[in-house]
Amino acid sequence: MSDEFLGRIADALERISPPDTLAMDFTKGSAFSWNVKPNKFKVVDDINSVDLDLLLGIDRAREILLQNTYQFARGFPANNALLWGARGMGKSSLVKSIFNKIQSSELSIKLVEIHREDLSSIGQLLAYLKDHSERFILFCDDLSFSIDDEHYKSLKTVLDGGIEGRPKNTIFYATSNRRHLMPRDMIENEAGSAINPSEAVEEKVSLSDRFGLWLGFHPCSQEEFLQMIEGYCKKYGLTINKDLMIAEAIEWQQTRGGRSGRVAWQYFLDLAGRQEINI
Repeated sequence: MSDEFLGRIADALERISPPDTLAMDFTKGSAFSWNVKPNKFKVVDDINSVDLDLLLGIDRAREILLQNTYQFARGFPANNALLWGARGMGKSSLVKSIFNKIQSSELSIKLVEIHREDLSSIGQLLAYLKDHSERFILFCDDLSFSIDDEHYKSLKTVLDGGIEGRPKNTIFYATSNRRHLMPRDMIENEAGSAINPSEAVEEKVSLSDRFGLWLGFHPCSQEEFLQMIEGYCKKYGLTINKDLMIAEAIEWQQTRGGRSGRVAWQYFLDLAGRQEINI
């Protein structure tokens, strides 16, 4: 029997019974992304984050989430967390920065990013992770749902509902611009057209109740905006006349229509580029 014929038989058997693409050696990295079709993990070699001390204007949220994550990393009870509020105020940056800070200590946790459109597979993901000794933060950035989106039901079940509930070695962090993860007009429309308006609203907002921590992020003041830029300049050794920096920064935020940590960082990148400084 030729090697070519044997190879064709092996290929046919693999198509009938494909290898387990879900298997992952979590010692290969600290951060992973979860992908579907087929379900598998991808190692993330470099996490895009900033130093925790550079995230200004969100002190209370920072301390609460840091403490909650330390509790989880040490094996103690901790809550799922929803970081909601103003755009560009460091919601996703805070999650990644806290993860990096804990990774730099004696503790070890893993970060698994799951995209909103893949939430229907979260039950399978959790079933796989619960059999591992590592502790996992599941992270979904920019989580929200439209009026015809049924993914929220999958998430509701695994967060706190269902017979098994959430595995003890996993926790779920999500960011969103919306406190209840759905547009206000969507909730109001449901209430207006339902036989029992209060029940319709309860169904839609009950997902956010599954998060034990609600951390609000609000637009920063001009003082905080300028402090962010000064912090970036100090961190990366960039010098500029303060009055000039203030004038440029205010003009920059006016062209962007608002102030935020993201806008401060974008101005700083422009400033560093003009001064030909690599960061």
